[in-house]
Amino acid sequence: MSFGKFNLQVIYEDNHLIAVNKPAGWLVQGDDTGDLPLSEYVKDYIKRRYDKPGDVFLGVIHRLDRPVSGVVVFARTGKALKRMNKLFQDRLVTKEYVAVVEHRPLELEGTLVHYLMKDKEKNITTAFNKQRYKKAKECTLEYKLIGGLADHHLLAIKPITGRSHQIRVQLSKIGCSIKGDKKYGAKKFNTDPGTINLHSNRLSFVHPVKLTPVSIEANVPERDQVWQMYAHLID
Repeated sequence: MSFGKFNLQVIYEDNHLIAVNKPAGWLVQGDDTGDLPLSEYVKDYIKRRYDKPGDVFLGVIHRLDRPVSGVVVFARTGKALKRMNKLFQDRLVTKEYVAVVEHRPLELEGTLVHYLMKDKEKNITTAFNKQRYKKAKECTLEYKLIGGLADHHLLAIKPITGRSHQIRVQLSKIGCSIKGDKKYGAKKFNTDPGTINLHSNRLSFVHPVKLTPVSIEANVPERDQVWQMYAHLID
Protein backbone atom coordinates (compact mmCIF):
# COMPACT_ATOMS: atom_id res chain seq x y z
CA MET A 1 0.00 0.00 0.00
CA SER A 2 1.34 3.44 -0.94
CA PHE A 3 1.29 6.51 1.30
CA GLY A 4 2.49 9.45 -0.76
CA LYS A 5 6.03 8.56 -1.92
CA PHE A 6 6.32 5.73 0.62
CA ASN A 7 5.39 2.16 -0.28
CA LEU A 8 4.60 0.11 2.83
CA GLN A 9 5.61 -3.50 2.27
CA VAL A 10 3.68 -5.76 4.65
CA ILE A 11 5.35 -9.19 4.83
CA TYR A 12 3.34 -10.85 7.63
CA GLU A 13 -0.04 -10.12 9.16
CA ASP A 14 -2.57 -11.75 11.46
CA ASN A 15 -4.85 -10.63 14.31
CA HIS A 16 -1.95 -10.37 16.76
CA LEU A 17 1.14 -9.30 14.79
CA ILE A 18 2.09 -7.33 11.71
CA ALA A 19 5.53 -7.21 10.11
CA VAL A 20 6.90 -4.90 7.45
CA ASN A 21 10.08 -4.62 5.40
CA LYS A 22 11.50 -1.35 6.71
CA PRO A 23 13.27 0.84 4.15
CA ALA A 24 16.72 2.09 5.13
CA GLY A 25 16.60 5.66 6.40
CA TRP A 26 13.26 5.33 8.20
CA LEU A 27 12.70 5.59 11.94
CA VAL A 28 10.81 2.72 13.57
CA GLN A 29 9.46 4.88 16.39
CA GLY A 30 9.25 8.65 16.75
CA ASP A 31 12.13 10.65 18.23
CA ASP A 32 13.12 14.29 18.73
CA THR A 33 13.67 14.80 14.98
CA GLY A 34 9.93 15.01 14.53
CA ASP A 35 10.09 12.80 11.42
CA LEU A 36 7.08 10.58 10.87
CA PRO A 37 8.09 7.06 11.92
CA LEU A 38 7.28 3.70 10.40
CA SER A 39 4.92 2.89 13.28
CA GLU A 40 2.58 5.71 12.21
CA TYR A 41 2.43 4.40 8.65
CA VAL A 42 1.59 0.94 9.95
CA LYS A 43 -1.19 2.37 12.12
CA ASP A 44 -2.59 4.18 9.10
CA TYR A 45 -2.41 0.99 7.06
CA ILE A 46 -4.39 -0.95 9.71
CA LYS A 47 -6.92 1.84 10.06
CA ARG A 48 -7.57 1.94 6.32
CA ARG A 49 -7.47 -1.80 5.66
CA TYR A 50 -9.87 -2.70 8.46
CA ASP A 51 -11.86 0.55 8.49
CA LYS A 52 -11.14 1.05 12.19
CA PRO A 53 -12.61 4.11 13.92
CA GLY A 54 -10.57 6.08 16.46
CA ASP A 55 -7.01 5.30 17.52
CA VAL A 56 -5.32 2.08 16.43
CA PHE A 57 -3.26 0.11 18.95
CA LEU A 58 0.23 -0.77 17.76
CA GLY A 59 2.98 -1.98 20.08
CA VAL A 60 6.63 -1.42 19.18
CA ILE A 61 8.41 -4.68 20.05
CA HIS A 62 11.91 -4.03 18.73
CA ARG A 63 13.75 -1.56 16.54
CA LEU A 64 16.23 -1.34 13.72
CA ASP A 65 18.69 1.54 13.50
CA ARG A 66 17.47 4.25 11.17
CA PRO A 67 19.94 3.49 8.31
CA VAL A 68 19.22 -0.27 8.46
CA SER A 69 16.55 -2.06 6.39
CA GLY A 70 14.58 -5.25 6.90
CA VAL A 71 12.10 -7.11 9.11
CA VAL A 72 10.31 -5.15 11.83
CA VAL A 73 7.49 -6.81 13.78
CA PHE A 74 4.79 -4.85 15.62
CA ALA A 75 2.11 -6.10 18.02
CA ARG A 76 -1.57 -5.50 17.24
CA THR A 77 -2.74 -6.44 20.75
CA GLY A 78 -1.53 -5.87 24.29
CA LYS A 79 -1.27 -9.61 24.88
CA ALA A 80 0.97 -10.08 21.83
CA LEU A 81 3.15 -7.12 22.86
CA LYS A 82 3.73 -8.49 26.36
CA ARG A 83 4.53 -12.00 25.13
CA MET A 84 6.77 -10.86 22.27
CA ASN A 85 8.71 -8.62 24.66
CA LYS A 86 9.29 -11.69 26.82
CA LEU A 87 10.50 -13.72 23.81
CA PHE A 88 13.04 -11.04 22.94
CA GLN A 89 14.09 -10.68 26.57
CA ASP A 90 14.63 -14.44 26.87
CA ARG A 91 16.53 -14.53 23.55
CA LEU A 92 13.98 -16.86 21.99
CA VAL A 93 13.86 -14.88 18.74
CA THR A 94 16.39 -15.85 16.07
CA LYS A 95 17.60 -12.76 14.22
CA GLU A 96 19.39 -13.07 10.90
CA TYR A 97 21.07 -10.23 9.03
CA VAL A 98 23.20 -9.75 5.96
CA ALA A 99 25.82 -7.02 5.59
CA VAL A 100 28.11 -5.77 2.86
CA VAL A 101 31.43 -4.87 4.45
CA GLU A 102 34.50 -3.03 3.17
CA HIS A 103 37.09 -5.66 4.06
CA ARG A 104 37.15 -9.43 4.20
CA PRO A 105 37.34 -10.82 7.74
CA LEU A 106 40.46 -12.82 8.58
CA GLU A 107 38.38 -15.87 9.46
CA LEU A 108 35.71 -17.13 7.04
CA GLU A 109 33.32 -17.59 9.96
CA GLY A 110 33.41 -17.07 13.68
CA THR A 111 31.90 -15.74 16.88
CA LEU A 112 32.62 -12.22 18.08
CA VAL A 113 32.43 -11.30 21.77
CA HIS A 114 32.91 -7.69 22.87
CA TYR A 115 31.89 -5.36 25.68
CA LEU A 116 29.90 -2.32 24.56
CA MET A 117 29.53 1.16 26.03
CA LYS A 118 27.10 3.65 24.49
CA ASP A 119 27.45 7.42 24.62
CA LYS A 120 23.79 8.43 24.53
CA GLU A 121 24.52 12.11 23.90
CA LYS A 122 26.63 11.36 20.82
CA ASN A 123 24.58 8.25 19.90
CA ILE A 124 27.69 6.18 19.33
CA THR A 125 28.80 2.86 20.81
CA THR A 126 32.36 1.76 21.61
CA ALA A 127 33.48 -1.88 21.65
CA PHE A 128 36.16 -3.28 23.95
CA ASN A 129 37.82 -6.68 23.79
CA LYS A 130 37.74 -6.95 27.59
CA GLN A 131 35.38 -5.61 30.22
CA ARG A 132 37.29 -2.46 31.11
CA TYR A 133 34.23 -0.74 32.60
CA LYS A 134 31.53 -2.12 34.89
CA LYS A 135 28.79 -0.54 32.78
CA ALA A 136 30.05 -2.20 29.58
CA LYS A 137 27.63 -4.88 28.37
CA GLU A 138 28.77 -8.16 26.90
CA CYS A 139 27.56 -8.82 23.37
CA THR A 140 27.93 -11.75 20.99
CA LEU A 141 27.32 -12.38 17.31
CA GLU A 142 28.07 -15.11 14.82
CA TYR A 143 29.08 -14.38 11.23
CA LYS A 144 29.89 -16.25 8.05
CA LEU A 145 31.43 -15.02 4.82
CA ILE A 146 29.09 -15.72 1.90
CA GLY A 147 30.89 -14.10 -1.03
CA GLY A 148 32.72 -11.09 -2.36
CA LEU A 149 32.77 -8.70 -5.31
CA ALA A 150 35.74 -6.39 -5.89
CA ASP A 151 36.68 -4.91 -2.51
CA HIS A 152 33.35 -5.63 -0.76
CA HIS A 153 32.19 -8.81 0.95
CA LEU A 154 28.81 -10.23 1.99
CA LEU A 155 28.42 -11.60 5.51
CA ALA A 156 25.56 -13.56 7.08
CA ILE A 157 25.15 -12.51 10.72
CA LYS A 158 23.28 -13.88 13.73
CA PRO A 159 23.39 -11.58 16.77
CA ILE A 160 22.95 -13.55 19.98
CA THR A 161 22.44 -10.43 22.09
CA GLY A 162 20.59 -7.27 21.11
CA ARG A 163 22.69 -4.25 22.03
CA SER A 164 22.40 -0.82 20.45
CA HIS A 165 24.46 -0.60 17.23
CA GLN A 166 25.88 -4.03 18.09
CA ILE A 167 26.46 -5.43 14.61
CA ARG A 168 27.82 -2.16 13.28
CA VAL A 169 30.37 -1.62 16.04
CA GLN A 170 31.44 -5.26 16.35
CA LEU A 171 32.17 -5.57 12.64
CA SER A 172 34.00 -2.26 12.73
CA LYS A 173 36.08 -3.54 15.64
CA ILE A 174 37.48 -6.36 13.49
CA GLY A 175 38.19 -4.02 10.57
CA CYS A 176 35.05 -4.88 8.56
CA SER A 177 33.03 -1.66 8.59
CA ILE A 178 29.65 -1.88 6.88
CA LYS A 179 29.43 -0.12 3.52
CA GLY A 180 28.13 3.42 3.99
CA ASP A 181 28.50 3.42 7.78
CA LYS A 182 30.90 6.33 8.29
CA LYS A 183 29.91 6.51 11.96
CA TYR A 184 31.69 3.19 12.41
CA GLY A 185 34.66 3.53 10.08
CA ALA A 186 33.38 3.22 6.51
CA LYS A 187 35.39 5.20 3.96
CA LYS A 188 32.42 7.11 2.60
CA PHE A 189 28.65 7.46 2.73
CA ASN A 190 26.41 5.58 0.32
CA THR A 191 24.83 7.50 -2.55
CA ASP A 192 21.89 7.90 -0.18
CA PRO A 193 23.74 9.02 2.97
CA GLY A 194 20.82 7.93 5.17
CA THR A 195 21.44 4.26 4.41
CA ILE A 196 24.01 1.56 5.15
CA ASN A 197 24.26 -1.96 3.74
CA LEU A 198 22.95 -3.83 6.75
CA HIS A 199 19.66 -5.69 6.33
CA SER A 200 17.54 -7.79 8.69
CA ASN A 201 16.48 -10.58 6.35
CA ARG A 202 14.77 -13.03 8.74
CA LEU A 203 13.15 -13.25 12.20
CA SER A 204 12.05 -16.62 13.57
CA PHE A 205 10.11 -17.38 16.77
CA VAL A 206 7.15 -19.26 18.20
CA HIS A 207 3.96 -17.24 17.74
CA PRO A 208 3.06 -15.65 21.09
CA VAL A 209 -0.63 -16.60 20.87
CA LYS A 210 -0.97 -19.40 18.31
CA LEU A 211 2.19 -21.15 19.60
CA THR A 212 3.19 -22.17 16.07
CA PRO A 213 6.60 -21.58 14.44
CA VAL A 214 6.88 -18.31 12.52
CA SER A 215 9.67 -17.27 10.16
CA ILE A 216 9.37 -13.84 8.55
CA GLU A 217 11.63 -12.95 5.65
CA ALA A 218 12.36 -9.62 3.96
CA ASN A 219 14.01 -9.18 0.59
CA VAL A 220 16.95 -6.78 0.30
CA PRO A 221 16.09 -3.32 -1.11
CA GLU A 222 15.19 -3.57 -4.80
CA ARG A 223 16.47 -0.12 -5.72
CA ASP A 224 19.90 -0.57 -4.17
CA GLN A 225 22.31 -1.76 -6.87
CA VAL A 226 24.83 -3.09 -4.37
CA TRP A 227 22.22 -5.24 -2.66
CA GLN A 228 20.93 -6.54 -5.98
CA MET A 229 24.44 -7.73 -6.94
CA TYR A 230 24.36 -10.00 -3.88
CA ALA A 231 20.65 -10.91 -3.81
CA HIS A 232 21.17 -14.32 -5.47
CA LEU A 233 23.56 -15.36 -2.67
CA ILE A 234 21.10 -14.66 0.16
CA ASP A 235 18.93 -17.54 1.40
